[in-house]
This record gives sequence, C-alpha cells and structure tokens, in this order.
Amino acid sequence: MPPRIPVTPEQIERVVHKFYTRVRADPVLGPVFAAHVTQWQPHEDKIGRFWRNALLLERCYDGNPMQVHSAAGNVRSHHFEIWLAQFDTVLAEELPAALAQSWSRLAHRIGRGLSYGVARGDATEQVPHLG
Repeated sequence: MPPRIPVTPEQIERVVHKFYTRVRADPVLGPVFAAHVTQWQPHEDKIGRFWRNALLLERCYDGNPMQVHSAAGNVRSHHFEIWLAQFDTVLAEELPAALAQSWSRLAHRIGRGLSYGVARGDATEQVPHLG
C-alpha cells in the first residue's frame, strides 16, 4: 500500500525530534509535557511510530491518543492551537513545501479531533455536582 504522504522515516524522526525540542522550551506546552514525560527519547520514539502509522501506513503504533490526552488532566483544548503552530513551523523548516502542507493538513485534522475530545472533558469538569 502506498504511503498517505510520501515522507521518509528519517524525515519523520527529524520533525518529531525538533518539535519536542521546541515543546520543552515553550512556556505553555513545556510544563504540560514535563508533568508526564520524563524520558524524552522513548516518547519521541512512540510519537515517531504514531506518525509512521499515520503517514506511511506502517501499522507500528498501538496507542490511543484521545485516551492519553483526556486522562492527562492538564491538557486543555487551547493547547492544541499552540501545538499545531509549533508543529507547522517545524514542518516548514524541515520539509519541502508540498510535503509540509500535506502533513500539516493531517495534523490539523488530528489536532481538531483531540481538541474536541479534551474540550468535552473540560466542560464535564466545570459542571457543578448538584446531588
């Protein structure tokens, strides 16, 4: 089966590594991730498998991003706007424009889905218990 987006595993690895280097330095996202990720290389490897699955259709990722982000407790829907802006910057720096745009469109679809899922959890937490 041909890849969804014809990037290489090496390009995925570079994008993921550069993105998480920026995330660690980001004043909003850095603390969110630091609360959960202590071993960055295994995390980057896992996210690399996620993207190889999504882009190259390798079937090498078996996680549930919606569950993980919802269960984190400190991930909010507005974090995805920052995440996507950082990710788009890295894509533009690391890939030819057409590949960056294709990967970005997919990332934005995924990000919207995760943001909506997390927002449902945010709304549930804000509803007072009247019982």
